[in-house]
Amino acid sequence: MNPDALRGHMDALLLSVLEAEPLHGYAIIEALQERSGGVLTVPTGTVYPALRRLERIGYLASEWATVGGRKRRTYRLTDSGRRQLEGERSAWREFAGVIGSVLRAETRATT
Repeated sequence: MNPDALRGHMDALLLSVLEAEPLHGYAIIEALQERSGGVLTVPTGTVYPALRRLERIGYLASEWATVGGRKRRTYRLTDSGRRQLEGERSAWREFAGVIGSVLRAETRATT
């Protein structure tokens, strides 16, 4: 998948992956890949800065936890992050609907 296609959607993807449970950075990357059927391979250099930014603006909170015997920073959605995710989903449905309308093959007969 073209990495440019993700531009503008990374926040929604990260928030969505964290909706069910707190995860550490590498687990977030794995979840993105798994939920996309292996299509999304997002580099750590993209994910970690985005996680820190989302934490700064209050959509995520983090804490240190021991995972698999290793100390890792885990991230979880805040209430503000859950509201933002719902807004992102709504905006995505609208965007996908509009783009879908434009890309659909014309079904009217030409005269």
